[in-house]
Amino acid sequence: MPDRAFPEGGPSFSPLYRQIKALITRSLQAGEWRPADAIPSEIELAARFGVSQGTVRKAVDELASENLLVRRQGKGTFVATHSEEKVQYRFLRLTSDDGKPLRSERRFIDCQRLRAPADIAHPLMLRSGAPVFMVRRLLSFDDRPVVLEDIWLPGAHFKGLTTERLTDCRGPLYAFFEEEFGVRMIRAEEKIRAVAASAEAAQWLKLIQGAPLLSAERLSFTYDDKPVEVRRGFYDTSFHHYRNTLN
Repeated sequence: MPDRAFPEGGPSFSPLYRQIKALITRSLQAGEWRPADAIPSEIELAARFGVSQGTVRKAVDELASENLLVRRQGKGTFVATHSEEKVQYRFLRLTSDDGKPLRSERRFIDCQRLRAPADIAHPLMLRSGAPVFMVRRLLSFDDRPVVLEDIWLPGAHFKGLTTERLTDCRGPLYAFFEEEFGVRMIRAEEKIRAVAASAEAAQWLKLIQGAPLLSAERLSFTYDDKPVEVRRGFYDTSFHHYRNTLN
């Protein structure tokens, strides 16, 4: 079985299912299976890697729990996509105080190709001055502006990004990134603090300057923990709150 050999120098102390998980992840990263594609069955993967079906099942279970794969009863296992509701709202933590579903609307204010300032280049692991795209977006819920975001993306991965292309996008932004540019957001880290609204933020969010806002700075990663997005958002939490679930 030519696929059975594990990469040379691989960590021999790693549990076998973790090694299989790493090999499946590598195939995802290489584009062998694209978002929404079905992956081979557990029996086929077990034969490919020369391990038991139980070992494959444990690896797939862990990938599913991390939202990289999605199991569908009676249909098989598929590569997760940000178009699916379960994954689509994984990074959106804002909800209304009354618990009612939010009717959202987005407006892309600007999209510029710039040279990365040092505070953006560093988290994206770029050299200072490297090309980046800065996207400014306003999110409204029930016709009320609630979130003002600046989204910074590496220029090398998002060539051809324009305000027009963003505006024409009808689905989730992360789904657009994976479909149009092949960049999949796997996980994110956030820093959250309370701030006073600047004159600019207050103007967009229709608040008085100095009004309390929630500031959330997100660093998003793709495969191999490679940073591919810095997102800085200001949230008006007058009628909404930031929700999180701790396990």
